[in-house]
Amino acid sequence: MRQLHYYAGLLIASFVTVHLVNHLSSIYGPETHIFLMNTLRTVYRHPVAETLLLGAVLVQIGSGLRLFWQTRQTAKTTYQKLHRWTGLYLAIFFLIHLSAVFSGRLLLHLDTNFYFGVAGLNTFPLNLFFVPYYGLAILAFFGHIAAVHTLKMKQSIMRLSPVGQANLILVLGAGLTITIFYGLTNGFRGMVIPAAYGILIGR
Repeated sequence: MRQLHYYAGLLIASFVTVHLVNHLSSIYGPETHIFLMNTLRTVYRHPVAETLLLGAVLVQIGSGLRLFWQTRQTAKTTYQKLHRWTGLYLAIFFLIHLSAVFSGRLLLHLDTNFYFGVAGLNTFPLNLFFVPYYGLAILAFFGHIAAVHTLKMKQSIMRLSPVGQANLILVLGAGLTITIFYGLTNGFRGMVIPAAYGILIGR
């Protein structure tokens, strides 16, 4: 089960990395984000790729919840505990996020593009929920990677121990989170949401 969880995680991590790069492109404006997303969709929205990805997410959630329970007594170090709790948060996030995306696509018939994702981030008081919701998801992703890194890495790099390397991953994750939010909120000034997405924010 651990191996299945690990390899499903590799597939998901690859997609999430590309997805975060897509979000990072928003610092150049919504048009750049949407253009890159439409390009990437030709790959990850292919029926085979999308089915594999969704299957990996389901495997990751199911096996992750089981591992979370099994390791409740054995997780002793800070990173072992971080591994458990970031995994739990990501499982919850994936369930909510995927449900929202497919509801938007299939029920509301919306293009779940940049504006679908940032509507809540740029609307008060919804942003009181969505800012920590998205922010913690990105931080949990890097926290989970950092925790796995401490398990897999056995040697120092440039005199930096595996734990030191994991700490650096966390710092980079925090910096990237702030940068992504800068892009998704128009430099923290707020993004104008098109009328077509008003249904998401009660307008």
